[in-house]
Amino acid sequence: MTEDSYSYSSTHPPLPPTTEDHRFDWLRLLRSRRVGISTFWRLLSEHGTAAAALAALPDIAASAGVSGYQVCPKGVIHAELKAARAGRARMICRGEAAYPAQLSEISDPPPILWVTGDPRALARPMVALVGARNASSLGTRMAKSLARGLGEAGYLVVSGLARGIDTVAHQAALDTGTAAVLAGGVDVLYPSENTLLAEEMCRKGGALISEMPMGMQPLARHFPARNRIVSGLSSAVVVVEAAAKSGSLITARCALDQGRDVLAVPGHPLDARAGGCNILIRDGARLVRDADDVIEAIGPLAAPAAAAPQAELPLDPPAVPAAPPQRRTLAETAALHSRILARLGPSPIAEDQLIRDLACPSGEVAPVLTDLEMEGRVRRRPGGLLTLVP
Repeated sequence: MTEDSYSYSSTHPPLPPTTEDHRFDWLRLLRSRRVGISTFWRLLSEHGTAAAALAALPDIAASAGVSGYQVCPKGVIHAELKAARAGRARMICRGEAAYPAQLSEISDPPPILWVTGDPRALARPMVALVGARNASSLGTRMAKSLARGLGEAGYLVVSGLARGIDTVAHQAALDTGTAAVLAGGVDVLYPSENTLLAEEMCRKGGALISEMPMGMQPLARHFPARNRIVSGLSSAVVVVEAAAKSGSLITARCALDQGRDVLAVPGHPLDARAGGCNILIRDGARLVRDADDVIEAIGPLAAPAAAAPQAELPLDPPAVPAAPPQRRTLAETAALHSRILARLGPSPIAEDQLIRDLACPSGEVAPVLTDLEMEGRVRRRPGGLLTLVP
């Protein structure tokens, strides 16, 4: 695989599925064991279709030393689709007209989104408001003011439906539109106390969004992945209150990696809930006093516009498949495995940085990373980062 074909898989989506069978194959490939998002896009780029990738998976796993590998059973996918129909959830694949254009541009876009409510909301310009679950009185007042101001200016307010700042932001933007990205399935409302709020959001033209399977209960490891979608949907991320170590700062880091604007509301130095915001401002985030500061920072490119029928996303024609790389000997493959594993550790490193450090063509490194991921020795993190599995 050449470097051009590798970048094709991450920056220019392959043609979206055109039939229900194709959509079924996309979902089945994504739900197959040890197939993460980056592996999904790589397999789709290498094999052309999800059906072909599914057929190749057992051999790929066997070459990586995984015996008896089986792709996701069809019954699992039928059950997920049945649950989606019961929950009135719509499946949106990357490359389809309804898929959010901003999200499609990040390095690790979800191949599939489940959406309940009004998918047309995802065509609007968005701003994320995030912050502490144990928000202060001043923090909640600020979040309400920002959400109302941004909503009145035409922006869709995005957050994570968590307690505290997220809840207040959604409530304040109900009449103008708001969307929540969930860490579990789109039919699993967490926390349960926000069930009525989520239902009202959908009734008033907002949406609930998740990349997780229907019925999936949210786990701690799901939240960082959820946060990258919150920032990926948005033109800017505004942190209202956040401790020095918090999920809100993960969202801010995702936003920076994605080239989004990061803004923060300052707080008292002795208030731990303001520590993260003050750190962001110290490190260059724009200070926010009101919604006008946010709108000024975003600039004219993200100016809200009247709703219009959404056009199809422009898709590049399928790339001509590259010639297969020359096969390495077992000794050469083992040596490259060892070099990659020696460069990785518990601290995340960007894949392109790893390739530069190895001084190898990406077409040689990418298939080996797929092998190591299938073996369970390398883990992919949000933002295109890699870590060694302990």
